[in-house]
Amino acid sequence: MTDNFIYAVARVRSHELSLLNESVMAQLISAPGEEDCLRILNEKGWGAQGTSGEDMFAAETKKTWDFIRELVPEDQMKIFDVFRLSDDYHNLKAAIKESCIGGTHPGIFVSGGTIPAGKLEEALASSDYESLPEDLQAVAQQAKELLLTTRDGQLCDITVDRAALEAIRKAGEATGEKLLRDYGELVCATGDIKIAIRAARTGKDRAFLDKALAPCSSLDTAALAEAASAGNDQILAYLERTDYADAVPELKKSLASFERWCDDRMIERIRPEIHNPFGIGPLAAYILARESEIKTVRIILAAKRNGLPEAMLRERVRETYV
Repeated sequence: MTDNFIYAVARVRSHELSLLNESVMAQLISAPGEEDCLRILNEKGWGAQGTSGEDMFAAETKKTWDFIRELVPEDQMKIFDVFRLSDDYHNLKAAIKESCIGGTHPGIFVSGGTIPAGKLEEALASSDYESLPEDLQAVAQQAKELLLTTRDGQLCDITVDRAALEAIRKAGEATGEKLLRDYGELVCATGDIKIAIRAARTGKDRAFLDKALAPCSSLDTAALAEAASAGNDQILAYLERTDYADAVPELKKSLASFERWCDDRMIERIRPEIHNPFGIGPLAAYILARESEIKTVRIILAAKRNGLPEAMLRERVRETYV
């Protein structure tokens, strides 16, 4: 596989030059308002004058995947499914809820998954689970039946969310690539931590946590569930004894600070790929770098739109890959 990607890595190196660096992010943070940010982004090749922020983000995401498809044969694109599965499961939740309330609801689906959103919508509308990929069949049926019988949207959500975390972790492991394994594990573990924190704050019991937490290698989910059922402080005490001890100070601040820590940790993991001339790693790192910068720009534009102070904004901005 290494030899197959020598040319692709060379192409990625040229595209890395157009990634937004710390200097550009500082310009965006210091810009007086959202329109000023959009003008700076237009100059960097993002969108065009008059393009909305959401349309710009969609275009930039499409640009990333179109570029990767130029480099990687179609029969090898599956290795990147680990980055796309979250969109599938988001769309699955949307399709389940739409099928239970009737009608169609434009704007509830996202693009970018491994399955066309329309296929999910049609399958759930007719309860045709067998038309879905095997990994989605059981969870789609279970979640829809739960929603129909209990009318508990949260129970439906945690069923799908747990399946999503498990699918992402397994997809990362299946690639045999360390970077993608690390990504899948980090997504699963940090997803569990966020679920545990929210459950503790809302007084959820152990039974809820056992249903919601997805198994992973870097956390003992039984211990995490036990801690969460005892309260927020017990979660932090447990995490102090894990690989996520560095996240505890951020969790004490807010979930937003913790989410930034998660993104920054992934950037730290992928940064060595800048110097790697071979293999799939640099391509995966480029995808993650693009996702991170799009997320950061989205945060900046939202902050400008809502008049957040610059100091607060600086606390939320992620590290850049370059």
